[in-house]
Amino acid sequence: MAEAHPVGFQWVMEAKRRGAKVFHVDPRFTRTSAVADTYLPIRAGTDIALLGGVVRYILDNELDFREYVLAYTNAATIVSEQFADTEDGDGLFSGYDPHTDSYVQTSWQYAGHEQDSGSGHTAKERDGAAGLQHESHGAQVSGQTARDETLQHPRCVYQILRRHFARYTPEMVERVCGIPREKFLELARAWAENSGRERTGALVYSVGWTQHSVGVQYIRTGAIIQLLLGNMGRPGGGILALRGHASIQGSTDIPTLFNLLPGYLPMPHHADHPTFDDWVDSIRHPGQKGFWGNARAYAASLLKAYWGDAATPENDFCYDHLPRMTGDHGTYQQVLNMIDGKIKGYFLLGQNPAVGSAHGRAQRLGMANLDWLVVRDLFMIESATFWKNGPEVATGEIVPQECRTEVFFLPAASHVEKEGTFTQTQRLLQWREKAVEPPGDARSELWFFYHLGRRLREKLAGSAHRRDRALLDLAWDYPTHGPLAEPSAEAVLREINGYDVSTGRPLASFAEAKDDGSTAVGCWIYSGVYADGVNQAARRRSRHEQDWVAAEWGWAWPANRRTLYNRASADPQGRPWSERKKYVWWDPQAGEWTGYDVPDFERTKPPTYRPPQGASGPAALAGDDPFVMQGDGKGWLYAPSGVLDGPLPTHYEPAESPMRNPLYGQQANPTRKVYAHPVNSVNPSPPQEHSAVFPYVFTVSRLTEHHTAGAMSRTVSPLAELQPEMFVEVSPELAAEAGLTHLGWAHLISGRAVIEAKVLVTDRLTPLRVDGRVIHQLWLPYHFGYEGLVTGDSANDLFGITLDPNVLIQESKVGTCDILPGRRPTGPPLRDLVDDYRRRAGIVPGERPPTVTTRVRRPAGRSGDGPREKGADHA
Repeated sequence: MAEAHPVGFQWVMEAKRRGAKVFHVDPRFTRTSAVADTYLPIRAGTDIALLGGVVRYILDNELDFREYVLAYTNAATIVSEQFADTEDGDGLFSGYDPHTDSYVQTSWQYAGHEQDSGSGHTAKERDGAAGLQHESHGAQVSGQTARDETLQHPRCVYQILRRHFARYTPEMVERVCGIPREKFLELARAWAENSGRERTGALVYSVGWTQHSVGVQYIRTGAIIQLLLGNMGRPGGGILALRGHASIQGSTDIPTLFNLLPGYLPMPHHADHPTFDDWVDSIRHPGQKGFWGNARAYAASLLKAYWGDAATPENDFCYDHLPRMTGDHGTYQQVLNMIDGKIKGYFLLGQNPAVGSAHGRAQRLGMANLDWLVVRDLFMIESATFWKNGPEVATGEIVPQECRTEVFFLPAASHVEKEGTFTQTQRLLQWREKAVEPPGDARSELWFFYHLGRRLREKLAGSAHRRDRALLDLAWDYPTHGPLAEPSAEAVLREINGYDVSTGRPLASFAEAKDDGSTAVGCWIYSGVYADGVNQAARRRSRHEQDWVAAEWGWAWPANRRTLYNRASADPQGRPWSERKKYVWWDPQAGEWTGYDVPDFERTKPPTYRPPQGASGPAALAGDDPFVMQGDGKGWLYAPSGVLDGPLPTHYEPAESPMRNPLYGQQANPTRKVYAHPVNSVNPSPPQEHSAVFPYVFTVSRLTEHHTAGAMSRTVSPLAELQPEMFVEVSPELAAEAGLTHLGWAHLISGRAVIEAKVLVTDRLTPLRVDGRVIHQLWLPYHFGYEGLVTGDSANDLFGITLDPNVLIQESKVGTCDILPGRRPTGPPLRDLVDDYRRRAGIVPGERPPTVTTRVRRPAGRSGDGPREKGADHA
């Protein structure tokens, strides 16, 4: 956090000054480690083993915040008798289908709801990155469930949790992660002590935590710990996702993602959602609890914002104009489709895949097979010049004179050259004014898309083709200003907020959204940011003029609420857990919830409220159901649906690992998304043969001095001078083993590429003793490419394409490689070296790596066929 998020880290240092204890877990000793109370080096890709050990420590010592856990989580809920855990299946849950490498989730459901909850077969959901659709809410589950408040029932979630994590002992943590037992216990004790009525603790992770083939389950394990300790929805608690630079959060709220619409409404699927009603019911799940019961209003208001007068109840608000998903449309499937000639043109904005995405060679070969490519950026980035300057030109794989792709480079305005909002890591919208005019032909994204849309609509005016109606019916009437006809960003914010169609009055909150076409809302979770016609995101009231929650600085979604699920900051009776942790509470005299923050609960619903039989939506939430977006109002220690690779986190080895999984016969995530394509490959891991060809683990992360793929920082001379070239950090022990010289050259080889870097021999990397052997890890920054003031090979070239099954994000924080002293070869000999390693490793182009590595027979009475006689026995 100090390295990659130094501005936010000032508050960690302030907390430490006031007595907080700071632990840092990282494969490499960083600026954060230097000021932490305790640093724990970890083998990259083993976080679930560490966190699972903390879960076991809490449960074995009965250190959970029992009153919170009983009232606010699903610990007491009873799970189907059909469920079989990984403990029974040697790393596989019940319902595994070896033909599709996915789960049928029926057996994971709560008892009595095997057929009316969950998603059933999940292969199609994996292609649609369905886990993203649950980012702000829970998956489908029936609201009425059987519970055992004594937590003694063998199938209650609490007991399942105890059995599942029983093998994650301190000794196992040391064996898997390389973290000494004493250091692990120090962490577990300190974390568990920050619990109860008087204390809370926070878990902070960076975006890189998601970039693993089990990344979603990393975060799930952290959430389980924080729920057990009563740290969710309470001040000083929670999980803080450090979401990169200013608007990564905003780009999922109002998404740049293929499977989401604004406000986490899922994109409809062509087969599953032929009608508006089918689509809406798949979001609100009739019969379950929570505010997604109002999804029809959110959906109708969004379509009304898109298509204005053309969207009516009679035509389902132009629902038929919406595109439909047909499968995997993610960025990695797209680049493989480019290579295969299935995509003709591409827009690139705010990204630089030639060096910033996994498997850089595939990215460049894909872009070299387009008809046209539009690149909008501040500088001439690698993704605009790959056809003449990329590594494949030297190897002969791209011939500039023959490259078919016509590249259009359009200069973009930077964030100080345009107005608008950022949405940062805590869901806070902050308005920025334009500081200076953009130079030359540089334009804002708003200008570009507005005028592109305007010109396309003019070109198609008068068209009688049905295919053109979606474009022609758009409500595309934003006011413009200035000599360049810049659209009004504030008018766009007003539309995002939502308004009454008949009067134009901006809505005060999403509660005013209607399902009859009388309201238009561009993003329901942002409703209120323009309440009363005032740009709430532009507020800048000093912290010295308001309380510590600072509700008048910017605006946070939803409803300017600064802590989600803050009903949990009060006990079931609505009283603060303690005076010290007072945040939101029930005022019996006033008959409403009050406090420092906007209550994340219906304001006048008392703690004693119990829903009538048959209630659904918000009305089905009891007065002590704080997790108001979940289908049962509870925090999920166990996920019966919504997570595609298991209801509980399980340690699997990364897709590329030098060692066998010490916990289970199943080596890697059995549901990970694998692309069997000639350009893509995965280095062998045990129990495959030849894993020793790539003996070392490499990981990547950020330098403070550079930003993402480096396009904005390698062109700035002071930053370029501070970090002028690509380098690799290795331990003295690894340097001695591999014959590397401090400040000399080395080259790293994977099954995809060879890159070179200067060698930095440092104690910041510690050889780890893991399962009886020494594992060496090396570290690389990911900021370099072949354009800019300073250049270097790209670390991302080393990675292949293997994805988390829930959200289709790539595993780009851990891989295996070899490292040799000296500079890499150039030209065709570079590919010869890669091919030699591939032959030695037994890598066959287009061959799919083994998914199942354990033999499991179907347990009696269990649902779903387990894999039989597939893969290798484990030792």
